[in-house]
Amino acid sequence: MDQLKPRPPNSTPLTPLTFLERVATIYADCPSVVYNNITHTWSLTHTRCLKVASSIASLGINRGDVVSVVAPNIPAMYELHFAAPMAGAVLNTINIRLDARTISILLCHSESKLVFVDCQSKPLVLEAISLFPPKSNRPLLVLIEDDDFPTPQTSEFIRTYEELVEKGDSGFNWVRPKSEFDPIVMNYTSGTTSAPKGVVHSHRGIFIISLDSLQEWLVPKQPVYLWTLPMFHANGWSYPWGMAVVGGTNICLRKFDAKIIYDSIKKHNVTHICAAPVVLNMLSNSPDSKPLKHSVYIMTAGSPPPAAVLFRTESLGFVVHHGYGLTETGGLVVSCTWKNHWNKLPAEERARLKSRQGVRTIGMTEVDVVDPESGVSVKRDGTTLGEIVLKGGCIMLGYLKDPEGTSKCMKDDGWFYTGDVAVMHPDGYLEIKDRSKDVIISGGENLSSVEVESVLYTHPAINEAAVVARPDEFWGETPCAFVSLNGKEKASEKDIIEFCRAKLPHYMVPKTVIFKQELPKTSTGKIQKFVLRDIAKSMGKTGSLIKMSKM
Repeated sequence: MDQLKPRPPNSTPLTPLTFLERVATIYADCPSVVYNNITHTWSLTHTRCLKVASSIASLGINRGDVVSVVAPNIPAMYELHFAAPMAGAVLNTINIRLDARTISILLCHSESKLVFVDCQSKPLVLEAISLFPPKSNRPLLVLIEDDDFPTPQTSEFIRTYEELVEKGDSGFNWVRPKSEFDPIVMNYTSGTTSAPKGVVHSHRGIFIISLDSLQEWLVPKQPVYLWTLPMFHANGWSYPWGMAVVGGTNICLRKFDAKIIYDSIKKHNVTHICAAPVVLNMLSNSPDSKPLKHSVYIMTAGSPPPAAVLFRTESLGFVVHHGYGLTETGGLVVSCTWKNHWNKLPAEERARLKSRQGVRTIGMTEVDVVDPESGVSVKRDGTTLGEIVLKGGCIMLGYLKDPEGTSKCMKDDGWFYTGDVAVMHPDGYLEIKDRSKDVIISGGENLSSVEVESVLYTHPAINEAAVVARPDEFWGETPCAFVSLNGKEKASEKDIIEFCRAKLPHYMVPKTVIFKQELPKTSTGKIQKFVLRDIAKSMGKTGSLIKMSKM
């Protein structure tokens, strides 16, 4: 046995790029990408990707160079998930909602050699480039045009995207990874903190998570997938490559609202959507919401979805699947795998169970909730808090140019420490209670802001809710709720506090309620709690001695 070693035939590097050649053979004449009046087949998508890859290589882009994209969910964005790494480059998708200063910082940090720029982001990127330090190297720029938004190609751009397609070589011998641990993508975290980090993933990791995500969601062959989740957000949870595995049809949207989603579902017979809970809330609260004529499967993740939102969404005919992942995992690695006997439970209980994050997916080696100090697993009692830790092949290679940050979360004990606080239920399903920085400590009690938010979302007048700590002279911290109303009913601070008092232990009841037209969000739809924490802190300490008499 000792003489049996890896050999070239059995150790070819795994890469998701091979999915494209296969799908072009099986589903050559089937639709791959639909955008407005444009429809591409898988054969055409394969050819276009090869041509773009050859053009990228002809520009002097070498193996391991970073190629960035600033674009929404349009065909070019989809194609570049294959084309850029097929040229040997590392793909870096940049959030189009960031400001010029931040984009400038990211481009400098990544040392991007080439940037593909959507026509509507042209002024933004040009401003970002103008903010580069003097004498620093500027990346080459390629303009992605759109017939609906005529934009002149100015001297800053060396080519348009379609020129690269036209002049490219369809017979290009694409650049295969030397090792499956070679980098394929680099994504900056979404900016819920003030220090974005460049998360680098390998060909192997993306190969694993792409297949794993399909299996856990039981995605069939040839689904119709609506792109509401931004591809710049953790590469759309790996589904650009996943759709190539199953020969899916990618319905691309430059922008969307509830009406556009409902209209797209009807027009294209959409079967699958990925969306953050904020989108579920929008779909269930919109005046355009209406019962679906066929089931549409939604995968949601990004923040813990309140059970009330899940209940409302599923009542419209959506079938919601809930998962958990991070930019550092490349996609969803924990899933609330459904058990058939749960279907017999009342709707509200089903929603409560589905709001839990769940168990590890098949592609993960181990998942646990541990005491962050001792590393010992917490009790499976559904109440003892700990930190989620992970082991598996799709976990990032590390943070770009940040060995200290990498070592801090990828520790010598073999675990990746997520920073997410959770409990483990007796049935082995975990449930997130907070980010470690979001836990409120009131009078020595650890208080889950997520648990308070879940109650707030059941109030008939509340559209959005977030709970953060407000300093308190006596208790140290007390819950401060920020809410926006849905306009259907009225509610005062007193109403909301009394509502929570009837459903929560008194120490968990918000002592302050702040009304906002809309809560601040990151560019990927997560509520910016750090902004709300700053507001709560600036309000000063609560009059806790008076409050104490009411407890």
